[in-house]
Amino acid sequence: MLDSPAMTTMDLITLVTTRDGAVRFQVRATPRARESRIVGVREGALVVRLAAPPVDGAANADLVATLAAALAVAKRDVQLIRGEGSRAKLVEVRGLTAGEVRARLAILCGSLPS
Repeated sequence: MLDSPAMTTMDLITLVTTRDGAVRFQVRATPRARESRIVGVREGALVVRLAAPPVDGAANADLVATLAAALAVAKRDVQLIRGEGSRAKLVEVRGLTAGEVRARLAILCGSLPS
């Protein structure tokens, strides 16, 4: 669930791009959180907190699993393109259009308490 009430539809629109039939977007990952979840959009990147530590690829695997669950796709359809050793990452999702990714993120955003 997103806990950033400042997230707007425009944030979602600028967040998602398409390339070679896949959807790509920037992610800002924060490892060692209490639980893994999407928390909002800041500075054009989707902010995701991850329970896993940044050791031996555990946080990256947790990111893929968290995004796959949030977008309702298989983990094999979510790929880390850039940023394996960084908090700033570029993620690619196959099997969804940019509109579907925007809509699914918007649904998560809509589940926020007002």
